[in-house]
Amino acid sequence: MKIQLLLTGNEIMSGDSVDSNSTLISQKLLTIGYPVYRKVTIGDHMDLLVDEIITLSKSSDVLIINGGLGPTTDDLTAEALSIASGQALTLNEQALSHVKNWCLQRSSTYNNAGKKQAYLPLKATVIDNPNGSAVGIQLFHNDCLIICTPGVPSELKTMMNESICSLILEHFPTKRSPETLRLQTFGIGESALQELVNTQYPEWPKEVNLGYRAGMPQLEIKLAITDHKYQPLQQQCHDWLVEHIGHYIVGTGDCRIAEALIDVLASKKLRMCTAESCTGGLIASMITEIPGSSTAFEAGLVSYSNDSKESLLSVPSSLLKTKGAVSQATVLAMADGALLKTNTDYVVAVSGIAGPDGGSEDKPVGTVCIAWGKQGNLTSIELRCPFPRKWFQIMTAAMAIDLLRRDILNIQETPYYLTRYQNSP
Repeated sequence: MKIQLLLTGNEIMSGDSVDSNSTLISQKLLTIGYPVYRKVTIGDHMDLLVDEIITLSKSSDVLIINGGLGPTTDDLTAEALSIASGQALTLNEQALSHVKNWCLQRSSTYNNAGKKQAYLPLKATVIDNPNGSAVGIQLFHNDCLIICTPGVPSELKTMMNESICSLILEHFPTKRSPETLRLQTFGIGESALQELVNTQYPEWPKEVNLGYRAGMPQLEIKLAITDHKYQPLQQQCHDWLVEHIGHYIVGTGDCRIAEALIDVLASKKLRMCTAESCTGGLIASMITEIPGSSTAFEAGLVSYSNDSKESLLSVPSSLLKTKGAVSQATVLAMADGALLKTNTDYVVAVSGIAGPDGGSEDKPVGTVCIAWGKQGNLTSIELRCPFPRKWFQIMTAAMAIDLLRRDILNIQETPYYLTRYQNSP
Protein backbone atom coordinates (compact mmCIF):
# COMPACT_ATOMS: atom_id res chain seq x y z
CA MET A 1 0.00 0.00 0.00
CA LYS A 2 1.25 3.48 -0.86
CA ILE A 3 0.89 6.28 1.66
CA GLN A 4 2.06 9.69 0.52
CA LEU A 5 2.33 12.96 2.44
CA LEU A 6 1.64 16.46 1.21
CA LEU A 7 3.08 19.12 3.55
CA THR A 8 1.90 22.68 3.01
CA GLY A 9 3.03 26.07 4.24
CA ASN A 10 5.15 29.02 3.14
CA GLU A 11 6.87 28.93 6.53
CA ILE A 12 8.20 25.44 5.79
CA MET A 13 9.41 26.39 2.34
CA SER A 14 11.17 29.50 3.64
CA GLY A 15 12.81 27.67 6.52
CA ASP A 16 11.04 29.74 9.17
CA SER A 17 9.51 26.52 10.52
CA VAL A 18 11.14 23.11 10.70
CA ASP A 19 9.07 20.23 9.33
CA SER A 20 8.72 17.95 12.33
CA ASN A 21 5.19 16.84 11.39
CA SER A 22 6.22 14.48 8.60
CA THR A 23 8.59 12.77 11.04
CA LEU A 24 5.77 12.35 13.55
CA ILE A 25 3.37 11.01 10.91
CA SER A 26 5.96 8.59 9.49
CA GLN A 27 6.89 7.24 12.91
CA LYS A 28 3.25 6.70 13.90
CA LEU A 29 2.41 4.98 10.63
CA LEU A 30 5.32 2.60 11.05
CA THR A 31 3.82 1.40 14.32
CA ILE A 32 0.82 0.08 12.37
CA GLY A 33 2.94 -1.48 9.65
CA TYR A 34 2.75 1.16 6.94
CA PRO A 35 5.85 3.11 5.88
CA VAL A 36 5.48 6.39 4.03
CA TYR A 37 6.19 5.97 0.31
CA ARG A 38 6.89 9.60 -0.54
CA LYS A 39 6.42 13.10 0.80
CA VAL A 40 6.00 16.38 -1.09
CA THR A 41 6.33 19.86 0.41
CA ILE A 42 4.82 22.96 -1.20
CA GLY A 43 3.97 26.54 -0.26
CA ASP A 44 0.54 28.15 0.12
CA HIS A 45 -0.30 28.34 -3.59
CA MET A 46 -3.80 27.33 -4.66
CA ASP A 47 -3.10 26.09 -8.20
CA LEU A 48 -0.06 24.11 -7.07
CA LEU A 49 -1.95 22.63 -4.14
CA VAL A 50 -4.85 21.53 -6.37
CA ASP A 51 -2.48 19.97 -8.92
CA GLU A 52 -0.58 18.04 -6.23
CA ILE A 53 -3.78 16.72 -4.65
CA ILE A 54 -4.99 15.45 -8.04
CA THR A 55 -1.62 13.92 -8.95
CA LEU A 56 -0.85 12.33 -5.59
CA SER A 57 -4.37 10.95 -5.10
CA LYS A 58 -4.04 9.08 -8.40
CA SER A 59 -0.89 7.31 -7.20
CA SER A 60 -1.76 6.79 -3.52
CA ASP A 61 -3.94 4.52 -1.46
CA VAL A 62 -3.76 7.10 1.33
CA LEU A 63 -2.83 10.76 0.97
CA ILE A 64 -2.26 12.72 4.16
CA ILE A 65 -2.31 16.49 3.72
CA ASN A 66 -0.79 18.41 6.62
CA GLY A 67 -1.47 22.08 7.26
CA GLY A 68 -3.71 24.76 5.82
CA LEU A 69 -6.90 24.10 7.80
CA GLY A 70 -6.91 27.27 9.90
CA PRO A 71 -8.92 30.51 9.75
CA THR A 72 -6.54 32.76 7.80
CA THR A 73 -6.46 33.57 4.09
CA ASP A 74 -3.34 31.47 3.50
CA ASP A 75 -5.09 28.33 4.85
CA LEU A 76 -6.12 26.82 1.53
CA THR A 77 -6.43 23.06 2.04
CA ALA A 78 -10.23 22.68 2.31
CA GLU A 79 -10.87 24.88 -0.74
CA ALA A 80 -8.12 23.19 -2.75
CA LEU A 81 -9.57 19.78 -1.87
CA SER A 82 -13.03 20.89 -3.00
CA ILE A 83 -11.63 22.03 -6.36
CA ALA A 84 -9.50 18.91 -6.83
CA SER A 85 -12.40 16.59 -6.02
CA GLY A 86 -15.01 18.60 -7.95
CA GLN A 87 -17.17 19.02 -4.84
CA ALA A 88 -18.73 22.25 -3.70
CA LEU A 89 -17.37 23.88 -0.55
CA THR A 90 -20.29 23.82 1.89
CA LEU A 91 -20.93 24.64 5.52
CA ASN A 92 -20.50 21.43 7.53
CA GLU A 93 -22.75 21.54 10.62
CA GLN A 94 -20.54 19.19 12.64
CA ALA A 95 -17.47 21.29 11.91
CA LEU A 96 -19.39 24.48 12.70
CA SER A 97 -20.49 23.09 16.06
CA HIS A 98 -16.88 22.15 16.82
CA VAL A 99 -15.63 25.66 16.05
CA LYS A 100 -18.33 27.31 18.17
CA ASN A 101 -17.72 24.99 21.13
CA TRP A 102 -13.99 25.53 20.87
CA CYS A 103 -14.48 29.30 21.05
CA LEU A 104 -16.97 29.01 23.92
CA GLN A 105 -14.69 26.82 26.02
CA ARG A 106 -11.85 29.33 25.68
CA SER A 107 -13.93 32.50 26.00
CA SER A 108 -12.81 33.35 22.49
CA THR A 109 -14.83 35.41 20.03
CA TYR A 110 -16.58 33.43 17.30
CA ASN A 111 -16.34 35.29 13.99
CA ASN A 112 -16.33 34.78 10.24
CA ALA A 113 -12.63 33.90 10.23
CA GLY A 114 -13.36 31.05 12.62
CA LYS A 115 -16.44 30.06 10.61
CA LYS A 116 -14.18 29.59 7.55
CA GLN A 117 -12.87 26.40 9.18
CA ALA A 118 -16.35 24.82 8.98
CA TYR A 119 -16.54 24.98 5.17
CA LEU A 120 -15.60 21.54 3.81
CA PRO A 121 -16.05 19.69 0.51
CA LEU A 122 -19.62 18.38 0.18
CA LYS A 123 -18.86 14.67 0.73
CA ALA A 124 -16.14 15.16 3.31
CA THR A 125 -16.53 13.80 6.83
CA VAL A 126 -15.06 15.25 10.00
CA ILE A 127 -12.11 13.89 11.96
CA ASP A 128 -12.24 15.15 15.52
CA ASN A 129 -9.48 17.51 16.67
CA PRO A 130 -9.70 17.63 20.50
CA ASN A 131 -7.06 20.35 20.87
CA GLY A 132 -7.68 22.81 18.05
CA SER A 133 -10.32 24.89 16.33
CA ALA A 134 -10.00 23.26 12.91
CA VAL A 135 -11.39 19.76 12.40
CA GLY A 136 -9.61 17.15 10.34
CA ILE A 137 -11.10 16.05 7.03
CA GLN A 138 -11.45 12.68 5.35
CA LEU A 139 -12.59 12.18 1.78
CA PHE A 140 -12.31 9.47 -0.88
CA HIS A 141 -11.24 10.67 -4.31
CA ASN A 142 -9.59 8.75 -7.17
CA ASP A 143 -9.94 5.60 -5.01
CA CYS A 144 -7.65 7.28 -2.50
CA LEU A 145 -8.39 8.00 1.15
CA ILE A 146 -7.46 11.65 1.60
CA ILE A 147 -6.90 12.76 5.19
CA CYS A 148 -6.33 16.42 6.05
CA THR A 149 -4.63 17.20 9.34
CA PRO A 150 -3.79 20.44 11.19
CA GLY A 151 -0.31 21.87 11.05
CA VAL A 152 -0.02 22.49 14.80
CA PRO A 153 2.26 19.63 16.03
CA SER A 154 0.44 19.07 19.34
CA GLU A 155 -2.91 18.81 17.57
CA LEU A 156 -1.49 16.48 14.94
CA LYS A 157 0.09 14.21 17.55
CA THR A 158 -3.18 13.75 19.42
CA MET A 159 -5.10 13.04 16.23
CA MET A 160 -2.52 10.51 15.00
CA ASN A 161 -2.70 8.70 18.33
CA GLU A 162 -6.46 8.82 18.81
CA SER A 163 -8.02 8.58 15.37
CA ILE A 164 -5.95 8.70 12.20
CA CYS A 165 -3.97 5.47 12.57
CA SER A 166 -7.12 3.55 13.48
CA LEU A 167 -8.96 5.20 10.57
CA ILE A 168 -6.34 3.97 8.12
CA LEU A 169 -6.43 0.47 9.60
CA GLU A 170 -10.21 0.47 9.34
CA HIS A 171 -10.00 0.96 5.58
CA PHE A 172 -6.72 -0.89 4.99
CA PRO A 173 -6.21 -3.68 7.55
CA THR A 174 -2.61 -4.87 7.62
CA LYS A 175 -1.41 -8.43 8.04
CA ARG A 176 1.97 -7.21 9.19
CA SER A 177 2.68 -6.85 12.86
CA PRO A 178 5.71 -4.58 13.17
CA GLU A 179 7.37 -4.12 16.50
CA THR A 180 10.07 -1.56 17.20
CA LEU A 181 11.93 -1.54 20.50
CA ARG A 182 13.60 1.82 21.08
CA LEU A 183 16.50 2.24 23.49
CA GLN A 184 17.66 5.70 24.54
CA THR A 185 21.38 6.06 25.18
CA PHE A 186 23.79 8.80 26.16
CA GLY A 187 27.55 8.82 25.84
CA ILE A 188 28.10 6.44 22.94
CA GLY A 189 28.08 7.30 19.23
CA GLU A 190 26.47 5.33 16.43
CA SER A 191 29.79 4.58 14.70
CA ALA A 192 31.28 3.18 17.91
CA LEU A 193 28.18 1.11 18.53
CA GLN A 194 28.05 -0.21 14.97
CA GLU A 195 31.72 -1.17 15.16
CA LEU A 196 31.03 -3.03 18.40
CA VAL A 197 28.19 -4.94 16.73
CA ASN A 198 30.32 -5.70 13.66
CA THR A 199 33.18 -7.13 15.71
CA GLN A 200 31.34 -8.73 18.62
CA TYR A 201 28.06 -9.82 17.03
CA PRO A 202 28.83 -10.40 13.32
CA GLU A 203 25.89 -12.80 12.94
CA TRP A 204 23.29 -10.23 13.98
CA PRO A 205 19.94 -11.75 12.91
CA LYS A 206 18.64 -10.29 9.64
CA GLU A 207 15.09 -10.45 11.05
CA VAL A 208 16.00 -7.66 13.49
CA ASN A 209 16.75 -4.38 11.79
CA LEU A 210 19.24 -2.30 13.77
CA GLY A 211 18.74 1.42 13.27
CA TYR A 212 19.86 4.65 14.86
CA ARG A 213 18.51 8.15 15.31
CA ALA A 214 21.19 10.55 16.45
CA GLY A 215 20.06 13.57 18.40
CA MET A 216 21.49 16.11 20.77
CA PRO A 217 22.29 14.86 23.33
CA GLN A 218 20.96 11.28 23.02
CA LEU A 219 21.30 8.43 20.54
CA GLU A 220 18.25 6.28 19.91
CA ILE A 221 18.78 2.63 19.02
CA LYS A 222 15.93 0.94 17.17
CA LEU A 223 15.40 -2.80 17.03
CA ALA A 224 12.66 -3.33 14.43
CA ILE A 225 10.93 -6.57 13.44
CA THR A 226 8.16 -7.12 10.91
CA ASP A 227 6.29 -9.87 12.74
CA HIS A 228 5.56 -10.87 16.32
CA LYS A 229 7.18 -14.25 15.70
CA TYR A 230 10.59 -12.56 15.66
CA GLN A 231 10.18 -11.19 19.18
CA PRO A 232 12.54 -13.81 20.71
CA LEU A 233 15.28 -12.66 18.32
CA GLN A 234 14.50 -9.04 19.12
CA GLN A 235 14.77 -9.80 22.83
CA GLN A 236 18.04 -11.64 22.21
CA CYS A 237 19.50 -8.55 20.52
CA HIS A 238 18.15 -6.34 23.30
CA ASP A 239 19.78 -8.50 25.97
CA TRP A 240 23.08 -8.43 24.11
CA LEU A 241 23.03 -4.65 23.97
CA VAL A 242 22.19 -4.40 27.67
CA GLU A 243 25.12 -6.71 28.45
CA HIS A 244 27.61 -4.77 26.33
CA ILE A 245 26.48 -1.13 26.61
CA GLY A 246 23.97 -1.24 29.46
CA HIS A 247 25.56 1.63 31.36
CA TYR A 248 24.92 3.90 28.37
CA ILE A 249 21.23 2.98 28.17
CA VAL A 250 19.11 5.51 30.05
CA GLY A 251 15.67 4.11 29.14
CA THR A 252 13.30 2.90 26.48
CA GLY A 253 10.73 4.56 24.25
CA ASP A 254 10.90 8.35 24.52
CA CYS A 255 12.79 8.42 27.83
CA ARG A 256 15.03 11.45 28.24
CA ILE A 257 18.20 11.47 30.28
CA ALA A 258 16.72 13.86 32.87
CA GLU A 259 13.72 11.54 33.20
CA ALA A 260 16.06 8.63 33.93
CA LEU A 261 17.67 10.64 36.74
CA ILE A 262 14.33 11.69 38.21
CA ASP A 263 13.11 8.08 38.15
CA VAL A 264 16.21 6.92 40.03
CA LEU A 265 15.90 9.66 42.64
CA ALA A 266 12.17 9.13 43.12
CA SER A 267 12.56 5.37 43.47
CA LYS A 268 15.01 5.94 46.33
CA LYS A 269 13.01 8.85 47.82
CA LEU A 270 15.91 11.24 47.29
CA ARG A 271 15.92 14.92 46.37
CA MET A 272 18.45 16.97 44.43
CA CYS A 273 19.43 20.52 43.55
CA THR A 274 21.60 22.20 40.93
CA ALA A 275 24.22 24.95 41.02
CA GLU A 276 24.85 26.28 37.53
CA SER A 277 27.04 28.91 35.96
CA CYS A 278 27.87 28.31 32.27
CA THR A 279 24.62 26.40 31.57
CA GLY A 280 22.47 29.24 32.90
CA GLY A 281 19.77 27.00 34.40
CA LEU A 282 19.61 24.51 31.52
CA ILE A 283 20.10 21.51 33.82
CA ALA A 284 17.20 22.60 36.01
CA SER A 285 15.13 23.27 32.90
CA MET A 286 15.80 19.79 31.46
CA ILE A 287 14.80 18.24 34.78
CA THR A 288 11.67 20.30 35.36
CA GLU A 289 10.41 19.55 31.82
CA ILE A 290 9.72 16.05 33.16
CA PRO A 291 6.20 15.62 34.59
CA GLY A 292 6.42 14.68 38.25
CA SER A 293 9.94 16.04 38.66
CA SER A 294 8.81 17.87 41.82
CA THR A 295 9.00 14.52 43.63
CA ALA A 296 12.77 14.65 43.40
CA PHE A 297 13.87 18.16 42.41
CA GLU A 298 14.13 20.85 45.07
CA ALA A 299 15.81 23.90 43.56
CA GLY A 300 18.09 25.24 40.87
CA LEU A 301 20.55 28.03 41.68
CA VAL A 302 22.09 30.00 38.81
CA SER A 303 25.23 31.85 39.88
CA TYR A 304 26.64 33.32 36.70
CA SER A 305 28.89 36.00 38.16
CA ASN A 306 31.56 35.64 40.82
CA ASP A 307 29.56 37.89 43.14
CA SER A 308 26.53 35.60 42.88
CA LYS A 309 28.71 32.56 43.55
CA GLU A 310 29.73 34.22 46.79
CA SER A 311 26.30 35.51 47.81
CA LEU A 312 24.13 32.57 46.70
CA LEU A 313 26.47 29.64 47.29
CA SER A 314 28.98 30.95 49.84
CA VAL A 315 31.95 30.31 47.58
CA PRO A 316 34.91 32.07 49.29
CA SER A 317 36.17 35.11 47.39
CA SER A 318 39.73 33.97 48.14
CA LEU A 319 39.03 30.70 46.31
CA LEU A 320 37.67 32.52 43.29
CA LYS A 321 40.76 34.75 43.21
CA THR A 322 43.29 31.95 43.54
CA LYS A 323 41.62 29.15 41.57
CA GLY A 324 39.22 31.06 39.31
CA ALA A 325 35.53 30.57 38.63
CA VAL A 326 36.24 27.65 36.30
CA SER A 327 38.03 25.20 38.55
CA GLN A 328 37.29 21.96 40.33
CA ALA A 329 37.74 23.68 43.67
CA THR A 330 35.08 26.24 42.76
CA VAL A 331 32.48 23.75 41.53
CA LEU A 332 33.02 21.66 44.66
CA ALA A 333 32.39 24.78 46.74
CA MET A 334 29.32 25.57 44.63
CA ALA A 335 28.01 22.05 45.21
CA ASP A 336 28.60 22.29 48.95
CA GLY A 337 26.89 25.65 49.11
CA ALA A 338 23.86 24.42 47.17
CA LEU A 339 23.48 21.36 49.39
CA LEU A 340 23.59 23.48 52.53
CA LYS A 341 21.23 26.07 51.06
CA THR A 342 18.58 23.55 49.95
CA ASN A 343 19.09 20.73 52.46
CA THR A 344 18.88 18.14 49.68
CA ASP A 345 20.51 14.75 49.22
CA TYR A 346 22.33 15.19 45.89
CA VAL A 347 23.68 17.99 43.74
CA VAL A 348 25.29 18.76 40.39
CA ALA A 349 27.33 21.92 39.89
CA VAL A 350 28.91 23.27 36.70
CA SER A 351 31.13 26.18 35.75
CA GLY A 352 32.78 26.63 32.38
CA ILE A 353 33.72 28.78 29.39
CA ALA A 354 31.03 28.42 26.77
CA GLY A 355 32.61 30.87 24.33
CA PRO A 356 33.08 32.09 21.77
CA ASP A 357 35.22 34.44 23.90
CA GLY A 358 36.58 34.35 27.43
CA GLY A 359 39.16 31.59 27.12
CA SER A 360 42.85 31.68 28.02
CA GLU A 361 45.90 29.53 27.32
CA ASP A 362 45.38 27.60 30.56
CA LYS A 363 41.61 27.48 30.26
CA PRO A 364 40.53 27.66 26.63
CA VAL A 365 36.96 27.97 25.42
CA GLY A 366 35.23 24.65 26.04
CA THR A 367 36.75 24.12 29.48
CA VAL A 368 34.15 23.01 32.00
CA CYS A 369 34.29 21.74 35.56
CA ILE A 370 31.55 19.50 36.94
CA ALA A 371 30.92 18.41 40.52
CA TRP A 372 28.32 15.87 41.58
CA GLY A 373 27.36 13.68 44.49
CA LYS A 374 26.18 14.15 48.05
CA GLN A 375 27.42 15.92 51.18
CA GLY A 376 30.80 14.51 52.19
CA ASN A 377 31.10 12.47 49.00
CA LEU A 378 31.46 14.86 46.09
CA THR A 379 33.40 14.15 42.89
CA SER A 380 34.69 16.69 40.41
CA ILE A 381 36.30 16.67 37.00
CA GLU A 382 37.63 19.13 34.44
CA LEU A 383 36.79 18.55 30.78
CA ARG A 384 37.61 20.21 27.48
CA CYS A 385 34.55 20.11 25.21
CA PRO A 386 35.24 21.84 21.87
CA PHE A 387 31.64 22.54 20.87
CA PRO A 388 29.82 25.67 19.71
CA ARG A 389 28.24 27.55 22.60
CA LYS A 390 24.76 25.99 22.42
CA TRP A 391 26.05 22.45 21.99
CA PHE A 392 28.56 23.04 24.77
CA GLN A 393 25.75 23.96 27.15
CA ILE A 394 23.57 21.02 26.11
CA MET A 395 26.41 18.50 26.40
CA THR A 396 27.56 19.93 29.73
CA ALA A 397 24.05 19.68 31.13
CA ALA A 398 23.59 16.14 29.83
CA MET A 399 26.96 14.97 31.17
CA ALA A 400 26.23 16.46 34.59
CA ILE A 401 22.87 14.71 34.73
CA ASP A 402 24.36 11.43 33.55
CA LEU A 403 27.25 11.54 36.01
CA LEU A 404 24.82 11.96 38.89
CA ARG A 405 22.62 9.14 37.53
CA ARG A 406 25.64 6.85 37.38
CA ASP A 407 26.73 7.85 40.88
CA ILE A 408 23.37 7.08 42.46
CA LEU A 409 23.13 3.76 40.61
CA ASN A 410 26.73 2.94 41.58
CA ILE A 411 27.71 2.27 37.96
CA GLN A 412 31.41 1.50 37.91
CA GLU A 413 32.12 1.73 34.18
CA THR A 414 33.75 4.97 33.05
CA PRO A 415 31.74 6.62 30.27
CA TYR A 416 33.60 7.28 27.05
CA TYR A 417 33.01 11.03 27.19
CA LEU A 418 35.10 11.33 30.36
CA THR A 419 38.03 9.61 28.65
CA ARG A 420 37.58 11.64 25.47
CA TYR A 421 37.17 15.10 27.00
CA GLN A 422 39.06 14.86 30.30
CA ASN A 423 41.68 17.55 30.68
CA SER A 424 45.05 15.98 31.43
CA PRO A 425 46.84 17.56 34.37
